Amino acid sequence: MTDKKIIQQTLIIFKPDAVQRGIVGEILARFERVGLKIIGVKMLSPTRDQYYEHYERIGKMITRRGEKTFNANVDFMMQGPVIFVVLEGVDAVELVRKMVGTTEPKTAQVGTIRGDYSHISFGYADMTGRSTPNVIHASGNIEEAEQEIHFWFSDSETYDYQALNEKYTR
Repeated sequence: MTDKKIIQQTLIIFKPDAVQRGIVGEILARFERVGLKIIGVKMLSPTRDQYYEHYERIGKMITRRGEKTFNANVDFMMQGPVIFVVLEGVDAVELVRKMVGTTEPKTAQVGTIRGDYSHISFGYADMTGRSTPNVIHASGNIEEAEQEIHFWFSDSETYDYQALNEKYTR
């Protein structure tokens, strides 16, 4: 297997609840501690059209979960700025998904980001007609990661450099 298949890039988005609670740095440090490298960062207030591109054209949210869920999610995402981060490392997509935990905070394991920083269930969100605040988005697979990164970042906005730990692992 070549480095290209092992060394991957993935996208995370710190959602408005993470930004507003002031826990972005604390969570980002968890990714750095396991050896993932930050190669791109930006803060934005995306438009509804940009979220449509991200969540439906790339992520197929309406197709998978319905328009009501999609609209509630986009309404939630538009409550404030979000922070986009591109991470790089060995099996980065799978590692980040494992660290983030399941989409529903109520069922996320303690020790995962969603298990430690959020707790709302899908049932409660549906009952109250809102989205489930779950702190962070993480690319679902390698193809999705590539599409998301390409959509949110230009080549000039990501960086190739050698982190200190890479000097000893490559």
